[in-house]
Amino acid sequence: MKIHSLSAALLGLGLAFASIAAAPQTLTVDQAWVRATPPNAAVAGGFLRVANAGAADEVLLTASTEAAERVEIHEMKMRGEVMEMRQLTGGLDIPAGKTVELKPGGYHLMLIKPKRPLAEGQTVTLTLRFRNAGERNVAFMVHKQMPMADHDMSQHTH
Repeated sequence: MKIHSLSAALLGLGLAFASIAAAPQTLTVDQAWVRATPPNAAVAGGFLRVANAGAADEVLLTASTEAAERVEIHEMKMRGEVMEMRQLTGGLDIPAGKTVELKPGGYHLMLIKPKRPLAEGQTVTLTLRFRNAGERNVAFMVHKQMPMADHDMSQHTH
């Protein structure tokens, strides 16, 4: 009797995971790039666009990469005449039906202590961890400055 109950529970769990796996992807991550760094740079900025086509709000919780000691989510904004930067320790909200841009002078990823200089033309992979969507590995192109808007920067997520 206990074996039958265990089998039924495992079957139910398997069906639950199958329905999660079959759920449509509602997050789109594109225009991912990292600013090139000089040798021995202490930080590098990472930028991207996240579109949430779902009905539920999402949160970018953390990011990581093998190319830097750690990655933090930051916000820059003007307070009076002073530009302030702060770490978003609770993550970055991605509201349902909205697109959030991480760009110079606003929200961005801060790669702390890059392990090597990041040269233009290279690719750096970052793992983004979302509250609901889980982890996404995203290829970030390295550029000296912000790419032109019409430049195709679309990236595939895994």
